[in-house]
Amino acid sequence: MGFRENLKDEMEYQGVTTKELAEKSGVSKRTIDHYLMTNPQEPGVYNAQKIAKALNVSVEFLVTGAEYKSPVAVTGERLEFLNSFEKLPADDRLLILSLIKKIQVKSR
Repeated sequence: MGFRENLKDEMEYQGVTTKELAEKSGVSKRTIDHYLMTNPQEPGVYNAQKIAKALNVSVEFLVTGAEYKSPVAVTGERLEFLNSFEKLPADDRLLILSLIKKIQVKSR
């Protein structure tokens, strides 16, 4: 299955209409209708991301029907670190990344 089928199935599963998806995603109803046609044009990355976010699924799921599986388990300390890191202002995140790089170089 491709984007059209996965999008159609997900919308049906969630009970979301084209109009509702357009409002939630910011992608026009006409454009979404076009993606759902029999011979659709595939969406660009930007619209695919907006639609996936509105449906709370990954772009990979809409394209392939399979969810992304991280090769590294994100639990415990890693999850706590990522959640805390995402809440920091951009400048602080850059500072932490810089510090991590310095520690890595020092550890070699």
